[in-house]
Parts: sequence; structure tokens; C-alpha cells
Amino acid sequence: MVKVSGFTIVRNAIKLDFPVEASIRSILPICDEVVVNVGRSEDDTLDLVRSIGDSRIRILETEWDMSRRNAVLGRETHRAMQACTHPWGVYIQADEVLHERGREQLASAIQAADGDPRIEGLLVKYLHFYGGFDTVATHRRWYRREVRAVRLAAELDIRPYQGAQGFRVGPKYRRIRARLTGAEMFHYGWARPAQALREKRDLGRTMYPWRDADVNLPLLAWMPGLERFQGTHPAVARPWIEDRYFDPDRVIAPRKFRWRFIRYYLSTAIERHTGIRVFEFRNYKTV
Repeated sequence: MVKVSGFTIVRNAIKLDFPVEASIRSILPICDEVVVNVGRSEDDTLDLVRSIGDSRIRILETEWDMSRRNAVLGRETHRAMQACTHPWGVYIQADEVLHERGREQLASAIQAADGDPRIEGLLVKYLHFYGGFDTVATHRRWYRREVRAVRLAAELDIRPYQGAQGFRVGPKYRRIRARLTGAEMFHYGWARPAQALREKRDLGRTMYPWRDADVNLPLLAWMPGLERFQGTHPAVARPWIEDRYFDPDRVIAPRKFRWRFIRYYLSTAIERHTGIRVFEFRNYKTV
């Protein structure tokens, strides 16, 4: 059996209200170690991670160079990767939780892929929650899948790409060769309480200055492709969700048409009729 490392990064988890405890707990059952890169924070993030109290967790206490803007996330994720000691790594972000119903599928897929050098990573499916825990965002700007298990051999030179949404290979950033699994990742970044979303917006203006910085935009703008979620949340995330389920300030703005939405309506219609998501951004090539 090949051993597996988990890795993640986090900073200001309490201030930004990340479900990082649930994130780490969701991958622990399939990992022999979990490396957590904890950046120096303005709150008790370090104590929160320590409180999980599992001997498999190894904490890196680090200082992040926030002047690097978006690149700091990739740099610190790479630092966590390099600290892992096993051949495969399961990556999770601090606002993501792996659902238990697909967890063993991911573990089995790692074991099966280990003997096939064509496979450099494994894909999980995504649900992106928006404006609360009963609504998911689905248009093509919200990625359907991403690599969350990777080979960690140094000679392969697999590295986080840009803001560490996914991974690429080598200095030319070749797309990683990956295989789809049935595992599901629940992304709660846009479902957090309104105060945390305001903190996210303020941080984003520093880290992503090229994005739309119009202060008059609503905290949660309406967009096409918002759908009702009718499934079950990961068990480890449910206590966190219950404490944040009702928030009168976390409201999606009223429907407002924008001309740029036409492309989303068109691509969604094509996907429904053909199963093909046109213009989909991918960090990977399926094998």
C-alpha cells in the first residue's frame, strides 16, 4: 500500500471564518500524515489547528509574504507539498471539505494510479456553494472538477499553478495528466457569513487588484446558473454549517441582467444538449 500525505495552507482562519477544522478532518481518514502550513495570523488560527489533536498532523509555522499578492498562495502551497514525506499527496483548501461518500473512492484511485506512470494526478468533482448552504453556482466560470491528489516525487516537478486552484508540471507549466474519480469536494468560500465575505472582499482588493474593484457592487451579486442544493453536506462540516446557517446579511442581490451573461446562457444550453462544456478552463488533461 502506497502511503499518502495530505497538505493544506491557512492564515487568519477565524477572522475569515474558514471551515479549516472540517477540511483537515475530512481528509485525515485517507492520509498517513497531514502537513498544515499555518501562516502568521491576526487571530488564533494556530491554536485552532493544534486543537484537532491528531498525531498525523504536522504544522509548519510560517511567515507569508503578502506583497506577492495572488502568487503567495501558490508559493505557500508548494512549501507544504515539499514538506510531505510520502509518494502521493491529497490537497485541500481551507474553505473546502471532502465528502465522506467519495473519500474511499479517492483513496482506492490513488492505490490504482500508483503503478501507472501516465497518471500524475486525480480529479474530484466540485460543488460551489454561493450565498448560503442551499444554493450552488454552476455556470462555466465555476470549475466542475480539479486535481486534488498528486504525485509528490521531486523529479516530476508538479507545482501549484497561479493561485493554487490546481497544478501544472515543470517550468513551462504543462497541464497535469489526471484521471477523474467519484470523490466530491464541497467548496464553501462563498457560503460563509456576510462579515467573512466582507473580509474576503477587502483581502481580494489587495491580492487581486486587477479584478473589478467597484465598491458599489453587492457583496453577493446575482448570476446565471444558481441552483437549489438538495443533497447532504459532509458530516464533519455540519456543525460548522449549523452555526452559520441563518445570516440575515448574507443575501444574494436581486436578479439583474448584464450583457456578459449571454455567454453563460449559451454555454449552459450547449452543455445541456451535448454534455460538452465549451470554453472550460482546465489545468489538466484527462488520461
